[in-house]
Amino acid sequence: MQSTDDPDPATDGAPRGGEPTPGKTRFRRILLKLSGEALAAGHGFGIDPATLKQIAAELVDVHALGVEIGLVLGGGNIFRGLEANEMDRANADYIGMLATVMNALALQDAIERLGVPTRVQSALTITRLAEPYIRRRAIRHLEKGRVVIFAAGTGNPYFTTDTAAALRAMEIRADIILKATKVDGVYDKDPAHHPDATKFERLTYLEVLNKDLRVMDATAISLCMDNGLPIRVFNLTVPGNIRRVVCGEEIGTVVRAEER
Repeated sequence: MQSTDDPDPATDGAPRGGEPTPGKTRFRRILLKLSGEALAAGHGFGIDPATLKQIAAELVDVHALGVEIGLVLGGGNIFRGLEANEMDRANADYIGMLATVMNALALQDAIERLGVPTRVQSALTITRLAEPYIRRRAIRHLEKGRVVIFAAGTGNPYFTTDTAAALRAMEIRADIILKATKVDGVYDKDPAHHPDATKFERLTYLEVLNKDLRVMDATAISLCMDNGLPIRVFNLTVPGNIRRVVCGEEIGTVVRAEER
């Protein structure tokens, strides 16, 4: 069972968080949003061990720079509520939330095998497996250098993990949401099916909503717009891209307020 205590960092073995190494990183605290499909790699279903290890290694690499890391995972590699057409929508969404808990526990194990302390906080009460989500405790974990994985979405049906990512990012006062995908940014149409697709380097929140670009769902985009929280969309499948983003490289697509 995961401990819910809050020991002194001197005996916990976790480095204290805080400001990143000067000159190396742009962000002090990030919220990384991963789809469940990212853990399945090209298989479409389940958890691919090699991919899990790669993602964990990249997170540990970024953690070593002094960046505080929060994570929100989807569950589509295990269960997709929207595809359960004959099931009550609320029940399907709760099953999807449980899928995100499974992904969170798998990633927790992979990260801790590399020596970095983590905490899983769940919006659903599952005390044998994870802490309940408590905002102040989550921030304290981050300050102590622990990677915090937020599971079970918002804990409510009819809300996506995109919305959960935006909500948690604002609650923990993250500097940015990093939306990891399998393409190198946001396009006007699917580049896998349209060779003439155009990539956007920068977008405003309103452009995303008006063009229906599916960066994140409309609720998540609106939350970010109302609170001025930037989003960067980038390709997770390229090794080292998480580090490149936190170190300030302009890869992928950034979504932010209109510059004046």
